[in-house]
Amino acid sequence: MPVLDILDLPSALPAYTPLAGLDIGEKTIGVAVSDLSRTIASPFSLIRKSKFTDDAAALFKLMDDRGATGLVIGLPVNMDGTEGARCQSSRAFARNILRVKDLPIAFWDERLSSAAVNRMLIHEADMTRAKRAEVVDRAAAGYILQGALDRLRMG
Repeated sequence: MPVLDILDLPSALPAYTPLAGLDIGEKTIGVAVSDLSRTIASPFSLIRKSKFTDDAAALFKLMDDRGATGLVIGLPVNMDGTEGARCQSSRAFARNILRVKDLPIAFWDERLSSAAVNRMLIHEADMTRAKRAEVVDRAAAGYILQGALDRLRMG
């Protein structure tokens, strides 16, 4: 299955199954999962990156545990709209996932997601830098997935 446009994703998924959202960093992969109606995204877990096969196995286990049937992967587009090395890395991750398991995948522009999450954690949650480091990738995955879910609801 090729990577899908975000608006084509629902037609490729079984009804009433969650989506997983990913924030792929250099050292970790933040994972979020939606509810069954695909309305609300919740930060879920953090995968510490090692080698791809281990990362994929950990991701598939998390997805299986929650019944998630598709992925929304954050695409770190530059502020000017161009795609750099981080986008290429996210696209390569998606291609590698599809080589292992055929599942619906779409990308979501994640510009400023980590900045927005950090701002929220600083100002609203009054969280220290050390505590933020532990939750920011999961929270960013939730932010990415929630943006995609909101777009799907708006059509």
